[in-house]
Amino acid sequence: MFEYTVRNWQGEQVGVHTFEMKVAKESTATSIVHRALIRQLHNSRSGTANTKTRSEVRGGGRKPWRQKGTGRARAGSIRSPLWRGGGVTFGPKPRDFNLDMNRKERKLALRTAFASRIDDLIVVEEFGAQMSRPKTKELVQAVTRWGSEPENKTLLITSERDDNVYYSARNVENLKLLPANQLNVYDLLNADKIIVTANALEKIQEVYSA
Repeated sequence: MFEYTVRNWQGEQVGVHTFEMKVAKESTATSIVHRALIRQLHNSRSGTANTKTRSEVRGGGRKPWRQKGTGRARAGSIRSPLWRGGGVTFGPKPRDFNLDMNRKERKLALRTAFASRIDDLIVVEEFGAQMSRPKTKELVQAVTRWGSEPENKTLLITSERDDNVYYSARNVENLKLLPANQLNVYDLLNADKIIVTANALEKIQEVYSA
């Protein structure tokens, strides 16, 4: 069971609540979160790097000079890897970097990563109604009132997309906006502070429950 304080738009504490979240055992928590993080980073790679071998480089079908009698080293093709413009030896080829991890493990790793950041978690009331139009300055000021300085990498989690909040947050350095159903281990671990709305916290418990 975890305890958290709820803040309003002005940054004032308006209540203390608790929530329960099933997390990995202490002995395996680091391992499962690490596996989920490595999987996410690997799966984000496109794997499209490609170099040509000597058989794929254009030209070089003719022996550049006869085998003997020229005084030069013997050569069979101008597309040898030893030549400028030649093929690449053991260069990268397109490949699939994806790693597998079953769904229950992924959810457990995400819950464990989220719970590990409880000391950096800031829960706020729904504030969409406070923003009648997109206003970056107002959102930045609110984030500071809630307890995250502008130089901190801040993850803002909302229950659903609100256009006024989205357009206010998208151009702020060090601020990343995510809906509750699109959480990922990397963003949870990379943030200095995590701000989540009360409704988003309930949705996280619902979506990522076992």
